[in-house]
Amino acid sequence: MYKKEQYFYKKEKKVKAIVRNYVKQDFNELIQIQKESFPPPFPSDLWWKEEQLNHHITLFPEGALCVEIDGVLAGSITGLLVDFDSESPKHTWEEITDRGYIRTHNNKGDTLYIVDICIRPSFRKLELGKLLMQSMYETVIHLGLDRLLGGGRMPGYHKYASEMTPEQYIEKVVDGNIHDQVISFLLRCGRTPLVLVPGYLEDEESHHYGLLMEWKNPFKS
Repeated sequence: MYKKEQYFYKKEKKVKAIVRNYVKQDFNELIQIQKESFPPPFPSDLWWKEEQLNHHITLFPEGALCVEIDGVLAGSITGLLVDFDSESPKHTWEEITDRGYIRTHNNKGDTLYIVDICIRPSFRKLELGKLLMQSMYETVIHLGLDRLLGGGRMPGYHKYASEMTPEQYIEKVVDGNIHDQVISFLLRCGRTPLVLVPGYLEDEESHHYGLLMEWKNPFKS
């Protein structure tokens, strides 16, 4: 099981973050975090349900992590193992994650696939999302996997959709000419783009596109 402690500073005051596996007693708070992190127009039916969380901690507890500050849950990240076919990379979020129930989890998979990451808005200045992503990188190394993979929303695209294609938008985000709340964050975490996927997720802000991005295990050839 996973547990890590790290110090951050909020208004020059030291705070300790603890990353650990989430458990059943955390479910109510995890669902509340989803509501705060993904307000409308994000579809409310995509917020976690207790049955989904039960599957997470049962099928792949190593991929069910949360972070707490002073005993308060501030965010979570969830993953599953899959076999990734680089020759046929496109898929939807629902297909590969089983709509978040992760019954598609494969114990012999070579890739840790990120289902979801969310941080409470009141804690976002502490860079806890990056901490959780780094914790998953450590899980990739610990399990001897090839990579971490996941599709990123591109919620800033709707502001530019009338003047550029999704491909042009991503190119400008990667070049640093446009800041996207999600894609820019993932780039700062060390993720690299693989392929743009239409219809990846029901998400009006992204015009339903997702950018598949990976992090390769540096200890694997």
